Formats: sequence, C-alpha cells, structure tokens
Amino acid sequence: MSQPPRVSNPKAFLILALLALTWGTSFILIKKALLVFNPYQVAGLRVFIASLAFIPIILINWKKINWKRWPLFIAVGFCGTMIPSFLFPLAQTNISSSMAGILNAIAPIFTLLIGILFFKKAFELRKGMGIALGFIGAALLISAGSSMDIDQNSWYGIYAVLAGVLYSFSSNIIENYFSDMSALNISAASFGIMGPIALIVLLVFQAPQTIIDSDKGLLSLGYVTILALFSTVMASVVFFYLIQRTSAVFSSTVAYVIPIVALMWGAIDGELITLHHFIGMGLILAGVYFSRGG
Repeated sequence: MSQPPRVSNPKAFLILALLALTWGTSFILIKKALLVFNPYQVAGLRVFIASLAFIPIILINWKKINWKRWPLFIAVGFCGTMIPSFLFPLAQTNISSSMAGILNAIAPIFTLLIGILFFKKAFELRKGMGIALGFIGAALLISAGSSMDIDQNSWYGIYAVLAGVLYSFSSNIIENYFSDMSALNISAASFGIMGPIALIVLLVFQAPQTIIDSDKGLLSLGYVTILALFSTVMASVVFFYLIQRTSAVFSSTVAYVIPIVALMWGAIDGELITLHHFIGMGLILAGVYFSRGG
C-alpha cells in the first residue's frame, strides 16, 4: 500500500490540540446526558446519530470504499467507537467526568505495546521516552484528581481504562491496514455497519420513550447530538487522518492532553488546581513531543 504524505510537526500538534479539546469536552456532555438517559441509551443514541450523519458519505463514496475489508471495518467500529461508547457512560455513573478523561490517558501506552506485540512494530527509544513521560504526568494527575470526588467508586475507572485499550487496537488497525483509504471513508463505513446495532440498542432500552417521558428529554438529546456530531463524527475523521499521516502512537497521545481539558472544565466548575496538575501537564506535553518520532 502507498503511504499517505506525513504532515508537518506544527500541523500535527494543531490537529492534536483540536482533538483534545473536542474529546476532553465529551466527558462533560456525557455527564449531562446521564441526568436523563442510562449509559446504554447514551451509547446507542451517540452511535446511531453518528451513523445517520455518515449515510450521505456512504451513498456518495460507495464505490470508493473497499467493502471486502468489512471484517476490519467491524473491528474499527467496535473497538474505536461502539464498545467505548458504552464503557465511558458506565464509568461516569460512579466516577467524575474529569477522572474519566484522566484515565483515558492509558491509551498511548497500550497503543505502543499492542503495536509491538501484534503488529511487529519496532521499539524506538524516543517514542518510549515520550510514552514514559506522558504516563508519569498522567499518574500525577490521577493522584491529584483522586480527591476531586470523595463519593466516587474508583473501580468503575476500569471501564475507562478498558476503553483506552480498545482505542489502541483500533488505532493500530487503521495505521497498518487503511493507509490507502481516506479517513472520511473509513469512518463512514465503520459507523455505517454499527448503525443498525445501535438502533437495536435504542429500541431494547426504550430511549425514544425516555425522551418523551422526561421533562428534560429533548435537552439531554441535544447534549448527545452534540456529542455524536462533534466528539464522534468530526473527531473520528480527524483522528483517523492524523493516524495515517503521523503514527498510531503519536495520535494516541491525544489521550494525554485530554486530561488537561478535563481539568480545565473542573477548574471552571470550582475544582482546586494544584502544583501537581501543572507538573503533570508539563510532563504530558513533553511526552507528546518525544512520541512524535521521526
């Protein structure tokens, strides 16, 4: 397969910042949606709305999509969107939105390890150093953030960590098997396949009835729609583009910047920001720089 041209460092970092802002905000949107919907309804609505948005792309680019790769589309759809869409709302039923964003920082570590173990990627000292710095920074943020909500059940954070592991599989699949297909078409095909499954989830868990019965049903639906269109549709296309033109490891380091955005939302909401946060943020940004590689 021919490799797409790599983007320059400034452009890569700008895209990374855009993704971090979009995904870092998604945890607040999930929190708002959970005021009315249960986790399964949030996930079903998010994926179904996103799949609807991609229908025009599928129809226009049908012949440009290599449907013989449908098993890979399913893998990307399930690992990169469908299952994490359930895991994060489940996590946020017992941990804060900012903590969910912080725990998502595990993704780059598993992206590097899975790339080495399953995709025959060579270990590079520079990238390894970046991952280590980012992990240390994330650990500091976790230790500082663990006191944000004394009522949270930290065991539910496992759901967020598992979502990060699944993201890492999706990232490696895209980097290794989809270098010759546009990010837009990858997203459209993956979401198109997930759409009918999401519709079944909506009907089984009676999401339409919840919207009708709740006084704030339409408001919460608005939060999920923003989540689907920006944090899912737009962000997935941009993320796949970034993977193709940098690397899965560098692209996954967006998970290290997401906690910064999550903590900013926390500060706006009156949460205390300490020296640990600033040190952690500095290490995270250093980790992003070194993981960029050649």
